[in-house]
Amino acid sequence: MFNKTGGESGITLIANNCEVSGDLHFSDQLQINGVVKGNIYAVEGSKAVITVSEKGWVKGEIRVPNVIINGKVYGDVYSDKHIELAAKAEIKGNVYYNLIEMVLGSRVDGNLVHIRKDKDGKRETAQVPQVDAAGKPAPKMIPVTTKTA
Repeated sequence: MFNKTGGESGITLIANNCEVSGDLHFSDQLQINGVVKGNIYAVEGSKAVITVSEKGWVKGEIRVPNVIINGKVYGDVYSDKHIELAAKAEIKGNVYYNLIEMVLGSRVDGNLVHIRKDKDGKRETAQVPQVDAAGKPAPKMIPVTTKTA
């Protein structure tokens, strides 16, 4: 089957014995079992899906509508549709999402930022409040300034 750009649609696989350096652009499905050192972008307006498997890892930014992560990502993740963080997901960066699912065991070392659209269809963001281990809102930190004599 051909898509709008005239190429074949399907799944692109970065196998576990493969390392790719450089930015990737795709429009259908991308399965990462190996290593990607570079940013990953979906073609605008596509229904693209990226899956980073348990053994896969990405060092760079991900901007894809639908994201499934069970491996490691070192960089920010942007998903304006759906993101799923499976049990072994590790993200060192901020996660910008519209709808998110996090399974027990997944980790994010960064901020979770909700992306929503206003009445005009423009994006607006709201940062998710931090919570402690018991699920209670974390205490707000008050900046302290010191003067030296």
